[in-house]
Amino acid sequence: MLRFMLRFMLRSLLLAIAAILLTGVSSAHAAGATLVSIATPRGAKQAFILIKPEKPVASVILFAGGHGALGLQSATAMKWGAGNFLVRSRDRFAAHDFMVAVVDAPSDRRQGMNAIFRMTGAHAGDIGAVAAYLKQQASAPVWLVGTSMGTFSAAEGAIAAKGIDGLVLSSTITRARPDWKIAGSHPDGVASMALQQVTAPALILSHKRDGCSVTPAADAPKLSKRLTKASKVDVVLLDGGAPPQSDPCEAKSQHGFLGIEAEAVNAIAKFVKANGR
Repeated sequence: MLRFMLRFMLRSLLLAIAAILLTGVSSAHAAGATLVSIATPRGAKQAFILIKPEKPVASVILFAGGHGALGLQSATAMKWGAGNFLVRSRDRFAAHDFMVAVVDAPSDRRQGMNAIFRMTGAHAGDIGAVAAYLKQQASAPVWLVGTSMGTFSAAEGAIAAKGIDGLVLSSTITRARPDWKIAGSHPDGVASMALQQVTAPALILSHKRDGCSVTPAADAPKLSKRLTKASKVDVVLLDGGAPPQSDPCEAKSQHGFLGIEAEAVNAIAKFVKANGR
C-alpha cells in the first residue's frame, strides 16, 4: 500500500512539474505577443496578433475558419474565434521558432468574410501586405496556414499574393453546400479554385474521422491532384484525439483536431521546416 501511495505521489509530482513547464512556455510566448495593425494597398486596416521568437526559422500566417472576424481587442483578447484550432494553437507554432501572425478580418469586413470575399484579389492584397510586413521583421519564408473556411483565404493567398513561400490546408472545404452562393461556381470548394497556379510547396492535413460534411478526409487526394504545379505536395491524415465537444463542423471536434493539436502542429512544422525556401 505504501509503495502504491509513493508511486501515485511521484506520478502526481511529475505531472505537476510538466504542467508548470508547459504553462511557462505558453505564458512566455503569450507575453511576447503584440497586436499589430497595418494599412493594406487598398486602404483597409489589417489587424493581427504577432508572436515573434528571437530567431524565426519561418513565418506562418494563420487563417481561422468560420467568418474569420476575431474582433481583436488586444494580443490576448478577442470577441470570437479563441477556440478555433489554429487560434488556440498559436503558441504551439511559436514554440517551433515560427513567427506567427493570427489575422483578423480586415477593417471593411468587421462582420466577417464569406467564401466569395476570401477568394478576391482584394483579400490577396491584404494577405500580401501581412507577408511583406513579416519579411521586414525577419528574413524567413512566409507560409499560409488555413483551416476550414480559412482554407479559401490560404489558397487565394498562395494563388495571387506576393511573397508567399508555402501553403498548408487543414480540414479543407472540398464540397459546397447547395445553399451557398458559391455552389454553382465552386462545387468542390477550395478544390474548384485555380490551384494549378500554386507553385509553392503545399501540405494537406485532415483528420480521418472528420465528421463535417464539407471537409471529408476522403477528398484529400482530389485536392492534391489539382495542385499540379506545386513544387511539393504531401497529404497527412491524422487520427485519434478527444471525444467531440461541438458540432462536427465546429472547432471542438475531429474537424478541429481536438486532443491532437500538438500532433497536428508538429506535422505542419515538420513539413514547413523540410520545405522552407
